[in-house]
Amino acid sequence: MDREIILASHGKFASGILDSLELIYGKNHSITVLDCYTDENFDLAETVSQLFMRYKDKEIIVLTDLFGGSVNNEFLQYINQDHVYLVAGLNLPLLIELVSQLDAEVETTVLIQQVLTDSKKMIQFCNERLNQKIEEDEF
Repeated sequence: MDREIILASHGKFASGILDSLELIYGKNHSITVLDCYTDENFDLAETVSQLFMRYKDKEIIVLTDLFGGSVNNEFLQYINQDHVYLVAGLNLPLLIELVSQLDAEVETTVLIQQVLTDSKKMIQFCNERLNQKIEEDEF
């Protein structure tokens, strides 16, 4: 089954991170962006429902900006469907890892677990990391 990524955020974070991804990685046609609450008439429930109808024949990997936020909570209602996977905490390393492995011939759950493990390595406290390197070099 083909996979579709949905980036969903409060405001324009989702479209902004897609712009950054495309600058680094090039365009990807398996990504849909949902910038929530950018219009006063925005209806989150209706918009999400329409997305799931559009991609009913695909595995859907949803990346939201904030665990427990309204956007994440709306998608949370759909995770009982066996083709829906929800990850909170969208960031660029996570997105790059996911896109680079999207076509891998592994179960989607395994793919997501591997992507989470790999992308966490890219989140570093650089001051501390540099100090560790200096201490290692002194010995």
